[in-house]
Amino acid sequence: MPLRPDLTAALAYAGLVFGAGFLLGTVRVLLVVPRLGVRSAELLEMPLMALVIVGAARLVVRRFQLPQGLAVRLPVGATALALMVGFEFLVAVGLQGRTVVQVISDRDPVSGPVYLALLLLFALMPSLLRQEAAAATTQPEPPQPGR
Repeated sequence: MPLRPDLTAALAYAGLVFGAGFLLGTVRVLLVVPRLGVRSAELLEMPLMALVIVGAARLVVRRFQLPQGLAVRLPVGATALALMVGFEFLVAVGLQGRTVVQVISDRDPVSGPVYLALLLLFALMPSLLRQEAAAATTQPEPPQPGR
């Protein structure tokens, strides 16, 4: 039985952002943290992740033709957020050997709140793009010959 389109959209959105975050996080941990420290490395990564979030949301809204309004897009963002947090806990527990409590309590006091703000942005971004998506789907009138 195929997944509902809104669930597929949420899974795609979470997967795109998680995948990019996984790649950027690997670069951050291996190359940037040893030189600048955890806080600075995380803060440098966050604008890139914000761009990834916007790009992934745009792609998913267009690809899955999510209708305007909060009734569909807000649940897509919320479901994607739940998936994203689940993915992060799985990686932390499975690959890093940390507990869920450690993942939450070990957040940096400066970059941690910025990370939470990015998660909120991630959840809301499909809904925030509703005007842009409507404008993007409006086709301009083709030029008339002889004008």
